[in-house]
Amino acid sequence: MGFLKNLREEIRVIRERDPAIHSNMEVLLYPSFKAMLHYRLAHKLYCKGHYFWARYISQRGARKTGIEIHPGARIGKGFFIDHGNGVIIGETTIIGDNVTLYQGVTLGGTGKEHGKRHPTIGNNVMISAGAKVLGSFTIGDNSKIGAGSVVLHEVPPGSTVVGVPGRVVKRQNTALPQETMNQTDLPDPVREDIANLQKANAELINRLLELEADMKQLRNGEKR
Repeated sequence: MGFLKNLREEIRVIRERDPAIHSNMEVLLYPSFKAMLHYRLAHKLYCKGHYFWARYISQRGARKTGIEIHPGARIGKGFFIDHGNGVIIGETTIIGDNVTLYQGVTLGGTGKEHGKRHPTIGNNVMISAGAKVLGSFTIGDNSKIGAGSVVLHEVPPGSTVVGVPGRVVKRQNTALPQETMNQTDLPDPVREDIANLQKANAELINRLLELEADMKQLRNGEKR
């Protein structure tokens, strides 16, 4: 994709997914826009073996935007970072098409091993604010990662993951890309577990009261 085509695509994606942007000129000030310009150039240099200059450009972009994308990462079309401060994307990360990240997201490794050590993110995935995806595994297409979650294992396609450590609480997501921006309407497994415990406790108490009543009737009958 040529430079001008890349520019138009970045502008289109940002305006499509951020209602706070009202003009193309505003996009030029957007951290995600600046970060992706630096990344595209750094990635080309990285692929040609110019590692120092690739990292130099990458680090300049990180200082300006607070978004650190390693030039070795592979990023597909329609990528969007909302706000973006604190986002970190590791060297061997692979990101599919129409992926959205929010501020504070880390796509990182779990140690100093060589080779593929960062996650692979499928198409149409949303990763909410502060989430950490750590390790060499795949987040399946159409998945959502809840805010603050720590994901350490593979996620099947169409899943919603929340919690620390992250666990799948919903499957069969089929949301369109523009619908994946909703970070709030996610299941709350802790609240569901507490509600189930409260229900089970109430049933147990009622059963004990029934047994006490039966025992009382039995004792009264024996006294007669």
